[in-house]
This record gives sequence, structure tokens and C-alpha cells, in this order.
Amino acid sequence: MLYLLPIRSCMIRLFIIPVLFLLTVFLPIQAQENIPVWRFDTLEKYLNRQTDTVYVINFWATWCGPCREELPDFEKIHQAYSSQEVKVLLVSLDFPNQLEKSLLTFIRTNRISAPVVLLNEPDASRWIDKVDPAWTGSLPATLFYRENNRHFFEKKMTYVDINQVIIKLLTD
Repeated sequence: MLYLLPIRSCMIRLFIIPVLFLLTVFLPIQAQENIPVWRFDTLEKYLNRQTDTVYVINFWATWCGPCREELPDFEKIHQAYSSQEVKVLLVSLDFPNQLEKSLLTFIRTNRISAPVVLLNEPDASRWIDKVDPAWTGSLPATLFYRENNRHFFEKKMTYVDINQVIIKLLTD
């Protein structure tokens, strides 16, 4: 009986180690469970930071088709630059009463781990120009900045588009 113990132990190790490895590699990304609700004055502080970090601020909503299509690319950027001075913030313009039903469901289903906030500021005319004077208010829209170097896009963006702007900001 003692002779079988080392064999069982070895077999268990041969089974458990690969399983643990596969679990760590293929575990789903943890989606954000609590979505902060911000007024514009809180967001405005985030729009004007004077640091060496590149900020990528995407304005989107779950009811916007192009927004839903581009969000996985913003998630990939968030993952790709997680160890660098690049911060992605996804600003949802969904209705606050849809937080649980639409927004959180979308975040969980799509395993979005980039920070998401819900902007609860119904009078868009009061704050849109403060994000960028050229913004008409349509979605999706994305602001990229590093210190005073700013780029604003009022269109759907791809991973390549997003990455090009980030590289430009990092090298300027």
C-alpha cells in the first residue's frame, strides 16, 4: 500500500498543476460590479489632470449601436496598457434608472473591467462644450489627453485608431 502513495501523489500533481494553470489563464475577466454615479463636476476634475499619464475618456451608452461595437476595443486597450501610464475611463450616458437593467447587465455580459462611471447630468448643453467645444453631442465620442495635448473624436473608433492616438501622446 505504501508503494502506491508516491504514484497517486505524482498523478495528482500531474493533473492538478495543468488544471490550475488553465484556470488562471482562462478565467474570465472580473467585470465591474458597482458603477459610480457622477455629476459633471466630478468628471470635470478627471478631464483636466496635469500628469504624465495618457487619459482615454470614452463617452458611450448601451442604447448606442456603434458604442457597443467599439467597447471591446477600449477594453483591449485597457488590458494592453494596464502596466503603463495610460488610463481608460468609460463614461456611460445611460439613464440612471437603467443602471441595473441595462448598464450592469452589459458590463457583466461583455466582461468589461475598465473603469465605468455613469454620468447623471441630464442638461448636456451645460457640460458638452467643457469636454470639447467641437462636440455636437453625438455618440460615441472619445477624448484623449496628456497634460495640455488633447485629441477629440466624435466617431466610432477601432483598436488601431485608439492605439495610434495613445502612441502619439506617449511620444510627444
